[in-house]
Amino acid sequence: MTTENTQRLISKLTKDNYDNWCIRLKAFLGSQECIEIVEYGYDEPESKEAKDSLQEAQKQVLRANRKKDNKVRTIIYQGLDEATFEIIASAETSKEIWKAL
Repeated sequence: MTTENTQRLISKLTKDNYDNWCIRLKAFLGSQECIEIVEYGYDEPESKEAKDSLQEAQKQVLRANRKKDNKVRTIIYQGLDEATFEIIASAETSKEIWKAL
């Protein structure tokens, strides 16, 4: 899906349309198989040692979760104006962004 197509699917969040925006964005994220990252987040290893001690399967899951989280953040960013983006810009995960919104 191109960025142009994504932008057409995601309306801009305004002070008056949060409920409708939220419903549409959840549906879109569900269609992209990413909604669980927003709802539940994922565990990031707290240290390099913890990351290094992961089994290969755990590392693959972590990479997949990071990829989904980046995808969700990109999708959410498409639906925000500059002022709202500034509010959530310091959030590190899509779950944190969703809570802030």
